[in-house]
Amino acid sequence: MLKSNIVTVGDVEEINRTISRMKITKADLEQRHPQLDYVFTLAQNLKNKTSSSDVRTAITEKLEKVKTQWDSTQHGVELRQQQLEDMVIDSLQWDDHREETEELMRKYEARLYILQQARREPLLKQISDNQMLLQEMGPGDGIVMAFENVLQKLLEEYGSDDTRNVKETTEYLKTSWINLKQSLADRQSALEAELRTVQASRRDLENFLKWIQEAETTVNVLADASQRENALQDTVLARELTQQMQDIQAEIDAHNDIFKSIDGNRQKMVKALGNSEEATMLQHRLDDMNQRWNDLKAKSASIRAHLEASAEKWNRLLTSLEELIKWLNMKDEELKKQMPIGGDVPALQLQHDHCKALRRELKEKEYSVLNAIDQARVFLADQPIEAPEEPRRNLQSKTELTPEERAQKIAKAMRKQSSEVKEKWESLNAVTSNWQKQVDKALEKLRDLQGAMDDLDADLKEAEAVRNGWKPVGDLLIDSLQDHIEKTMAFREEIAPINLKVKTVNDLSSQLSPLDLHPSLKMSRQLDDLNMRWKLLQVSVDDRLKQLQEAHRDFGPSSQHFLSTSVQLPWQRSISHNKVPYYINHQTQTTCWDHPKMTELFQSLADLNNVRFSAYRTAIKIRRLQKALCLDLLELNTTNEVFNQHKLNQNDQLLSVPDVINCLTTTYDGLEQMHKNLVNVPLCVDMCLNWLLNVYDTGRTGKIRVQSLKIGLISLSKGLLEEKYRYLFKEVAGPTEMCDQRQLGLLLHDAIQIPRQLGEVAAFGGSNIEPSVRSCFQQNNNKPEISVKEFIDWMRLEPQSMVWLPVLHRVAAAETAKHQAKCNICKECPIVGFRYRSLKHFNYDVCQSCFFSGRTAKGHKLHYPMVEYCIPTTSGEDVRDFTKVLKNKFRSKKYFAKHPRLGYLPVQTVLEGDNLET
Repeated sequence: MLKSNIVTVGDVEEINRTISRMKITKADLEQRHPQLDYVFTLAQNLKNKTSSSDVRTAITEKLEKVKTQWDSTQHGVELRQQQLEDMVIDSLQWDDHREETEELMRKYEARLYILQQARREPLLKQISDNQMLLQEMGPGDGIVMAFENVLQKLLEEYGSDDTRNVKETTEYLKTSWINLKQSLADRQSALEAELRTVQASRRDLENFLKWIQEAETTVNVLADASQRENALQDTVLARELTQQMQDIQAEIDAHNDIFKSIDGNRQKMVKALGNSEEATMLQHRLDDMNQRWNDLKAKSASIRAHLEASAEKWNRLLTSLEELIKWLNMKDEELKKQMPIGGDVPALQLQHDHCKALRRELKEKEYSVLNAIDQARVFLADQPIEAPEEPRRNLQSKTELTPEERAQKIAKAMRKQSSEVKEKWESLNAVTSNWQKQVDKALEKLRDLQGAMDDLDADLKEAEAVRNGWKPVGDLLIDSLQDHIEKTMAFREEIAPINLKVKTVNDLSSQLSPLDLHPSLKMSRQLDDLNMRWKLLQVSVDDRLKQLQEAHRDFGPSSQHFLSTSVQLPWQRSISHNKVPYYINHQTQTTCWDHPKMTELFQSLADLNNVRFSAYRTAIKIRRLQKALCLDLLELNTTNEVFNQHKLNQNDQLLSVPDVINCLTTTYDGLEQMHKNLVNVPLCVDMCLNWLLNVYDTGRTGKIRVQSLKIGLISLSKGLLEEKYRYLFKEVAGPTEMCDQRQLGLLLHDAIQIPRQLGEVAAFGGSNIEPSVRSCFQQNNNKPEISVKEFIDWMRLEPQSMVWLPVLHRVAAAETAKHQAKCNICKECPIVGFRYRSLKHFNYDVCQSCFFSGRTAKGHKLHYPMVEYCIPTTSGEDVRDFTKVLKNKFRSKKYFAKHPRLGYLPVQTVLEGDNLET
């Protein structure tokens, strides 16, 4: 009782309910204490009266055992009640700590959320607020630690109760607190890293602005110097200016990466200052820096162009055009090497990055190319239009060219190279732009495909992990098959959306062909692998479900498979189409409806046919059947509980054989737990099913009425006789707990089938139960309905159709009875079983074997009156029988002729038993 009152630690309502039950139990114990005292007094009196030392010792031991159990139970109830009351206090304390911790979590989670939303605040303020919140959370560790200490106390003191709820709740809150602190710490680190980046960028900005100011001064000086008259005619000065220009250009090139870094971090620097005026000023400084940088580069290029306008200007221009042609050819070759479109995301990403880098290089080279083309155009504008070249008449080559010829040669080369540069430049830009569009579109498609494939792969891995966790069907418990079927069907529905993802992946793959995009071998294999895995997953789920369903059909609760062990070779148990079992003898190659053990049992019952009295012959046969089916171990209340458990409330409902097997399996499983060495569940279930079919389904239709099943099992269950009468009446009575003639007829009809199956029905009025029904209602003044009390009063008269039932109880009671008397016929002493005492002669006793077989001793006739005892006699019964013997000594044969004998042997009858077939 105490073990069954396990409570959920922390659930105060449940604990209080359990305390209430403990108080009720304690009060019940105190209320029953007088009964205990009464039992002790009664046992003490019995011990004082008995002369047997063994009996006195046994009584003393039992009294001490009862006293010890009583005290132990009472002490256990008191201890448990006190423990539960302490648990209420501790649970309330734990609940207070839980609420305090939850409030703490809500408070700081809200604070963190507010901080996360304030992204436009200055970075220093965000760091300060975050640091302050971290410091404020310090005392919270003590609250969480106190909460955990309360949990440890609960676990130590109430470990035998259910502590899962408090443990899981406490662990969850503790983990949430740790995660919250970690989130704040991570945020602090990220903010500080961002601050360091911003500070570094600010330092770079200051240094860059300082440098650009110096560079602007230098460029302005060079610009002024290059614009003075005769500056370019002075070779030394021109060389110095050129060298200085090259130095400043090298500095500009060196600071190009610094400028890009500062410009790339401008958003972070402005964002770090929030919406303050300082942020606006910084934005203006950055814009001013951009403008000054562009002006510096333009002015530098202008000075360089002016300086290059010397005598060698056009030769350098030609050299520059040649270098541009080489550069354009090299970039064109690099671009061709990138083609065709890559087959997977990494390859396409490399092509995309290369394309962006090339576009960036073209952008940077644009000024140089256009400036060279423009300078060539200016030079060619001053040159005469090229005329067709005349054939040379003098084949002798000239050693030197005239200035006009040199100018024409330079103009011709410049016209050709500038045209080639322009053509290649435009072509390279067009091809690069078109290539970038192709790469971008292909990359977008492949990313979509790769993302869909990764998503599909994750879903398949999750589903495959579940599939790989399945146990082989052969290793599963039979009782769990239905649960596994339901889980597998639910799993099949759960993975159904994967089919849409497979279709999406295949559709995305088919969209690549119009783009002239062919997936790589790796990607194609991955795509094929995903399709194959999905098909295998579907097949495995279908196979699994099929195997489970087949196993459930062959081995499940309704399969009767576990009953196959009820027979041994050469016998085999088989099932007909309507689930009715039959048995095959492979040795004789014959089949029969009856279980081999049932056939042996029926054959053994033939030995009882020498019992002269039908009621006793039938009762002894039923008793042997009852013990063979182990129903003598089945309590009446247990039988009723099994009926309720299987919801057998509709008496007219027809049960199939699997339904009956389920009910019987529940019954015998319970019996096996109490009588492990006596009950063989498969054999008992199969035998009992065989007997029920023989009694109530002789045609083997596979259907038995609920009421028939109940009456059959109740009749052979263990219990007090009148209690059994009550159960039988209750099964047929209406809602008003009254019974009419029809309902009583149904009861008697089902009950009479039990002796009918044994071939004894003729002795109990045959199968016609109408006289018995009429007898019952005549006994009760022909009322339309009778109550349970009236039914029991009539059954106490042992009506002919039901006399076998009380006799069965007397047979069961007499089995272990020992009478301190000797049989006057066979001399058995002591007499075991029934004892028959003569009411005609003094000290004349007969054992049940001699009485049932009709044997007599000299001087004693069969028609002499006798009294039956199924338990040892008392002194009062001895005196009463002595008086009856005296009376019968003076009665004549005419007296017994006037008093006809009953057709059965009621309890303590004074008349001789007779064959009921009269």
